[in-house]
Amino acid sequence: MTNEQKQLVKATVPVLREHGVLLTTHFYNRMFQFNPELKNMFNMGNQQNSKQQTALAMAVLAYAENIEDPSVLLPVVGNIGHKHTSLDIRPEHYTIVGNHLIASIQEVLGEAATPELVDAWTIAYNQLASLMSGHEQGLYKRHTEQKGGWTGWRPFVVKQKIVESAEITSFYLYPTDNGSVENHLPGQYISLRLFLPELQLLQPRQYSISSAPNGEYYRISVKREAGSQHPDGMISNRLHDYINQGDVVDLSAPAGTFVLNASSDLPKVFISGGVGQTPLLSMLENLISNKNNINVPITWVHGCRNEEVHAFKDKVAEISHVNSNINQHIFYEQLKETQNDKYEGWVDLEVLKDTILENETEYYICGPAPFIKKHYNFLIENGVQKSAIYFEEFGPASLQLN
Repeated sequence: MTNEQKQLVKATVPVLREHGVLLTTHFYNRMFQFNPELKNMFNMGNQQNSKQQTALAMAVLAYAENIEDPSVLLPVVGNIGHKHTSLDIRPEHYTIVGNHLIASIQEVLGEAATPELVDAWTIAYNQLASLMSGHEQGLYKRHTEQKGGWTGWRPFVVKQKIVESAEITSFYLYPTDNGSVENHLPGQYISLRLFLPELQLLQPRQYSISSAPNGEYYRISVKREAGSQHPDGMISNRLHDYINQGDVVDLSAPAGTFVLNASSDLPKVFISGGVGQTPLLSMLENLISNKNNINVPITWVHGCRNEEVHAFKDKVAEISHVNSNINQHIFYEQLKETQNDKYEGWVDLEVLKDTILENETEYYICGPAPFIKKHYNFLIENGVQKSAIYFEEFGPASLQLN
């Protein structure tokens, strides 16, 4: 890009800040009108709740703001690349998206979309698409080089369906070809795809792998979205209501950058809310199965409404009992009776301040966006370095904390 073209792109930053979601909403509507087949690749629930439009608007804005040095966006590129490979997005899809994005810029900006501005954004988009596609090809290659790895969609059979709580059920998924599966990194997710009769569409959803890597199967632990007819909860509820032992679902290979720092022997603090404990369970099970980590201090902090909805309650209690290096602290919004290491109310790290605020400690947080932001800010305010805090927000990213 020329300096003049970069300046033209940067000049759109104020418009993107104010009207970015309007632009991305127009873009998605346009793309699905002309390429309705892509509805099978996108989470239509996130289209209805505007999460995807907002996430894309933030990404476009960040790219425009950093057009002179896109390298600062490499961590974001990494996260998006993992999401794209989990959805089997290929180079040809970038061409389709680019055509609709440039057309949307012209249609939304009207006369302000001069030929020079359109040319600048076309070059900028192609530059970004090349960067993204190249990164994703590397991820696909890495999968094919792994034992049991694959790209695209692979059929898996449900061999076990286990109720973990009043809301959460686990599914043990084995490949139908009886082959091995790629060992995921603890904390990663898989995409699962089902046909939704209500929408007449295939729909993918991401679910954290809740088991340690084992080369044979993946376990996902899914929360029922009570009373939800919104597309966002349809896949989860369909798994609960209609998918049983012996049924087949499609999975893509493990993905995600929220992973356990397995090479570190520093103390670990896991902080979760509700079903946010699932990737942390994978990390915990991996740690206790590794003899090299037998003495690593681990603190497990979890919060949910009450004991009835508390999945893996007995499992984690047993792990804590058997492993003297693990301590757990449970917060219930409704606590029937006072017990050791159980507290009434929402997760409050202030209560555990003397226990968890140690030098040279790593913190892993997973839950809804407000939950993450609250505890991330507490740790920062109490002197914890940003580099020691890892977090994952379920759904399209809206937090910009690091």
